[in-house]
Amino acid sequence: MQFNILCDFDGTVALQDTTDLILSAYADPQWEVVEKQWKAGKIGSAECMRRQIELIDASPAELQALLDEVEIDPYFTEFAEFCARRHLKLIIASDGVDYFIRHILARIEMAHLPIRSNRLVVNSERSYTLAFPEAQSGCASGTCKCALAQASESQTLLIGDGRSDFCLAHQADIVLAKKSLLDYCRQHHLRHAAFEDFSDVRSMIAALIDTPQIATPSHMSNPVSLAM
Repeated sequence: MQFNILCDFDGTVALQDTTDLILSAYADPQWEVVEKQWKAGKIGSAECMRRQIELIDASPAELQALLDEVEIDPYFTEFAEFCARRHLKLIIASDGVDYFIRHILARIEMAHLPIRSNRLVVNSERSYTLAFPEAQSGCASGTCKCALAQASESQTLLIGDGRSDFCLAHQADIVLAKKSLLDYCRQHHLRHAAFEDFSDVRSMIAALIDTPQIATPSHMSNPVSLAM
């Protein structure tokens, strides 16, 4: 059984939201006003992110120094190596910032992983904006994860934790969830399995590969059907 694994980054691979960390340290406090507008549904995440990134006043060196402090799930590297051995396609699919993600992945020697995310554009030494290479018409997110899933001929396995994963949770063949994505799946009666860290994820995916008949959505009627 082959999967197209779309894995969220902030809050999933990284245990913190890297964008919020950067904004809290280096952006004008107006970024929190923009955040409230997004949470209230007044603007989409792409507009929210662009406006917030444009409020940052920091050098690349300052950004990198803060990103070096971000804690990573201690089992993620082992999980990525497991995917490589099993010939599973693992893609980092994030509505965050590619520059932040790439710097952290390079730090843990995972820079080779493909990334689909918003792209940081450097305007000057201390000024930035965002571009959206993975955006789709009609989708308010900067990175349309649903479009990424639809472009694949393999079954889609989503690993995520937050709001940027909600839409794809309705379409993915398999959903591994924690935090607010887990709450969302429960509230909307979506088939899913809960996880705490990537050691859980590895065990669940290994079970799916070794017992392929449970990989179809019809065999995930129980929200904890894949719990190990």
